[in-house]
Amino acid sequence: MKATFGEYIRQLRTDKGLTLTELAALLKLDSANLSKIENGKREFDEKRLDKLANAFDLNFEKLKVEYFGDQFAKKMYAYNCSSETLMVAEEKVNYLKSINVKQAEIKF
Repeated sequence: MKATFGEYIRQLRTDKGLTLTELAALLKLDSANLSKIENGKREFDEKRLDKLANAFDLNFEKLKVEYFGDQFAKKMYAYNCSSETLMVAEEKVNYLKSINVKQAEIKF
């Protein structure tokens, strides 16, 4: 997706025919904050991702990809990072996963 996460939310909302007030109530937000999120003036709280997934019957894992992809892109843009940054990040994620697997092993 080429839109920001806020624009994505706006598109979901308008496609479903919901007003700002209606979606804000489902997300336990006020409509002013939701408007700021949709317009890129405020960040969406990741703790509300499950509510957003439920409101639009979305796959939660795919929604997380959209959300965190947007967060990474904003940081990379702000610091003028190259695409190599993503490759390094992926290597670090794999390393962190391997550490957690090793810690979970039980030796008898």
